[in-house]
Amino acid sequence: MKYLPTAARKILAVAAAVAVAGLGATSAAFAAASSPPARAATAIPRCTADPGGLGLGVWVAANQGDGAAGTIYYPLEFTNFSGHTCYLRGFPGVSALDRNGKQLGSPARWESFVPFGTPRTVILAPGTTAHAILAYHDAVIFTSPGCQGVSTASELRVYPPNKRTATDALFDFQVCTNPGPIYLSVGPIMPGVGGIAGNG
Repeated sequence: MKYLPTAARKILAVAAAVAVAGLGATSAAFAAASSPPARAATAIPRCTADPGGLGLGVWVAANQGDGAAGTIYYPLEFTNFSGHTCYLRGFPGVSALDRNGKQLGSPARWESFVPFGTPRTVILAPGTTAHAILAYHDAVIFTSPGCQGVSTASELRVYPPNKRTATDALFDFQVCTNPGPIYLSVGPIMPGVGGIAGNG
């Protein structure tokens, strides 16, 4: 079995816990991941990714995918593994990688309409989770004239909003290898764990 780094093992543990508990958790369970007053957020640091597993972990709830007409929507989950409260606001940076860590095609486009939501400040206490809606436009892969090379990505590289340090999330899917066609879109960070079609 391939050795998983600490961050990956933590993320898999969180994903398993969510699957067991179900995504019908009450809103009270995620009260810490809500939109706070702007004044309160100024005293709290932004959440940062840490490849060592002591910061923000990111994972795709692949079993919660939903969609039609050439687009599938997935919750992209952000879990705070640090020992302190932090906040997220805005759009994450997302791009697909091959097994060697090379970017495949263009990065995800930012969207802020239904079902993606609008930007807000989300506070994450240690151990809590927020999410963004990730849209995979699979129709682009097979119909776009610019998508002449198709490959399989093994993971996503995800940058928290306004940060330059990224973390990776496991996700196998077909992609355009050359830049140009937009086959991924992502919305802003939203409170709580994302469920079917991104709704907690």
